Amino acid sequence: MDAPARFSFDRGHPVPTTFASSGLDDDLYKPIEKYEGYHRYDPDFVWEPQEERRVVRKIDYRICSWVCLMFFALQLDRGNISGALSDNMLKDLHLSTNDYNYGQTIFYISFLCAELPSQLISKKLGPDRWIPVQMVAWSLVASMQAFLNGRGSFYACRALLGLIEGGFIPDNILYLSYWYTGTELPRRLSFFWVSYQSTNIIAAFLAYGILRLRGYHGMEGWRWLFALEGLVTGLIGIISYFYLPPSPTQTASKFRGKDGWFNEHEEKIMVNRILRDDPSKGDMHNRQALSFRAIGRCLADYHMWPLYLVGLSWLIPNNPMQAYLTLQLKAVGFDTFKTNLLTIPAYVLFICQLLFWTWLSEKINERFLTALVSQLWALPLLIALAVIPAATSHWAKWAISCLLVGHPYMHAILVSLGSRNAGTVRTRTVASALYNMAVQASSIVASNIYRDDDKPLYRRGNKVLIGICAYNIFIFIGAKLFYVHVNRKRDNKWNAMSAQEREHYLATTTDKGNKRLDFRFAH
Repeated sequence: MDAPARFSFDRGHPVPTTFASSGLDDDLYKPIEKYEGYHRYDPDFVWEPQEERRVVRKIDYRICSWVCLMFFALQLDRGNISGALSDNMLKDLHLSTNDYNYGQTIFYISFLCAELPSQLISKKLGPDRWIPVQMVAWSLVASMQAFLNGRGSFYACRALLGLIEGGFIPDNILYLSYWYTGTELPRRLSFFWVSYQSTNIIAAFLAYGILRLRGYHGMEGWRWLFALEGLVTGLIGIISYFYLPPSPTQTASKFRGKDGWFNEHEEKIMVNRILRDDPSKGDMHNRQALSFRAIGRCLADYHMWPLYLVGLSWLIPNNPMQAYLTLQLKAVGFDTFKTNLLTIPAYVLFICQLLFWTWLSEKINERFLTALVSQLWALPLLIALAVIPAATSHWAKWAISCLLVGHPYMHAILVSLGSRNAGTVRTRTVASALYNMAVQASSIVASNIYRDDDKPLYRRGNKVLIGICAYNIFIFIGAKLFYVHVNRKRDNKWNAMSAQEREHYLATTTDKGNKRLDFRFAH
């Protein structure tokens, strides 16, 4: 039988693609005995490529599709504020645009603060347990937004939602990493964010119907929107608690069937293909907490810092328009229902670009330079918004806004890059949270760029965004050059060593994960 084509071979054994090592002893990549898939580990096990493809399709159907559904639930509750704005929520609550900005800032700060603690809880309890708990908790808060009565309650709900929802995304990324290889993860994460924007499309139609309940039982339409969509999220969360399996070898249960979803042969394929792609995934079991010392080492891992620096700013040029799209459309004369429907083309474009650029990045094996396209796309659009005359057609403004919101979304590429470059489960756990914290920090900045005294054209805000966009171009190129330099430096050292010296290094080194001399960073 042939082994999977993506693995290189030496002495009959596969060599992980993240390492430059060859001719290795199997013990160097052996998982710990507590690893949940240890009983399926077999370094001599081989399988047909078509068998692996069938297993991956099964994982897509069973796991990835459900993760996308859960993300649909997150975005439904996180994004329905946009639909509520189109129904005059701010006016009903006597709030200004700046009040809304402060509310979003509170949300993002709370979201950011919860990222790392949530990820650590998830690593201890297991994502399959923690994620459903998060979902049910935030659905209750989301539904209670139907009873908002002013600035104080608005700020309180924003804070609670941020604290509960924070960590949901890295928790799911950690969970998906149990099932997919480094080359498969970007595409699955692209599906993850496709569900995010698909939610916006579905939510636009839902808002079109639900907002018509304004006046029913004396409640505004936006109150019905919060109440009903929060209920949907809660139901998905309850079902998820029983549906999600802990790992590829732990799918049997009363809900999922006593025999589980996979037979022994399929489980061996899943475990061994994951470990051969990234042996560090066998260093911990899926219910193992991180020590404070391990967390400190992960925080100090400077090889991951360029990715965090990118996360701090790359989304800022697009975020203000995304948050203000419905307000902008209302401001130029469209009514509540047309406003919600006119957001759909932007979300469709977003999905198409997300899938294309994620696919292309893996096809050409180029990530940072592919992600750079997001800034080259945004720059001329922001310049147009900064200089177009106030009398410009509503439809022209709508077209530019849609192009900006439907930008090339590179989040799946960058998140999977962080997972791949982490090198250990410990670093992956912390790095996923830190990258998302950086992104939330960028959202805090972005939510305060468009100000009340700058509307309706936000000339000053768009000029600020142009400057940030130009800065991002240098950051993407700098991150690329950093990893190229590190890999070249390690190549020179590794290639200068004899075979015996390499064996001795691998047998005696205390370097872990991406600190190992034979580790190569993806870029």
